[in-house]
Amino acid sequence: MIVALIVMAVLVLVGAAVLVRRRRRAVPMLAPVAREAMPEVLVAEVAQRPVLVDETQFLESRLGSSRSIFDRVRTISSIGSLSQDQLDTVEEVLLRSDVGVATTAAILDDLRENGAPDGVAAAVRDALLASLGADRSVTTTAEPGRVPVWLFVGVNGVGKTTTIGKLAQRHVSEGRSVVLAAGDTFRAAASEQLQQWADRTGADIVRAAEGADPGSVVHDALGRAAARGADIVLADTAGRRANSTNLLDELSKIRRVADRDPGQVVETFMVLDATTGQNALSQAREFLAAASVTGIVLTKLDGTARGGIVVAIERELAIPVKFVGVGEGVGDLIVFDPKAFVDSLLDA
Repeated sequence: MIVALIVMAVLVLVGAAVLVRRRRRAVPMLAPVAREAMPEVLVAEVAQRPVLVDETQFLESRLGSSRSIFDRVRTISSIGSLSQDQLDTVEEVLLRSDVGVATTAAILDDLRENGAPDGVAAAVRDALLASLGADRSVTTTAEPGRVPVWLFVGVNGVGKTTTIGKLAQRHVSEGRSVVLAAGDTFRAAASEQLQQWADRTGADIVRAAEGADPGSVVHDALGRAAARGADIVLADTAGRRANSTNLLDELSKIRRVADRDPGQVVETFMVLDATTGQNALSQAREFLAAASVTGIVLTKLDGTARGGIVVAIERELAIPVKFVGVGEGVGDLIVFDPKAFVDSLLDA
């Protein structure tokens, strides 16, 4: 009896094993998934980590001629009172850099009275910074329903049209739509030059034939800007002789047109060439009354040893320098930073 039970149990186990094997054979085998070959190079190029630009070092590299003038000030090691020879050196350096007679005299008086407790370079740096404390903010908006206008004035050859083109690129890169008004209708190829900048930056442009009325060009540019919802109008003007009464009258007329609805002049920039030094001041004075200048654009600062003209301009004209040109590239027209500028001249 026991033997029979064992035999039956064995037969049951064998039968179960056979049944499981058959079921396994009935399940279809999944085909292996084909895989693409791994690339030999996973990263073709490793992007460099962005590096913050040291503006002082940047300006040092661009303002080498102006910086070299201040070499003699940076090398004066005296602390405290200065000798007459040292004072004479400071005076010569400041005048050669075109800081101006008034500012130079004020710095020398302070050195005689208070000395240089932290060194001569530090004392001169503090004095120059104190004279560059103007508000440099720029306005890009107008009253509701009106189009903001930046008006540009200056004699021929200072880089006025190029300045407009570079600022157009700045506005476009900041997301603004720009209309250029080619209001210098008296200089040959001025409109063509501005057209090239319009093509390059994607700005719109209004231009007319040579000799056309500049006021009409500005008026038409305002109309187009208002119709198309543009964010700002940059208006060029004629730059023939600064001592021409007719020219100054024309500038006054253009400003009235630009400031009439739908436009509103929010900035008037006087463009000056830094390489002309003190002559730039005499040019500026001719334009101030006619154009109500709100800011200075100082071009070609990288090409002169007279970088101190920035100080003279602000002291004598009481108008802030808002942009400076330190190269020919589109990005080389930069917002003027007094601290970075002074440090680039006087840092050891």
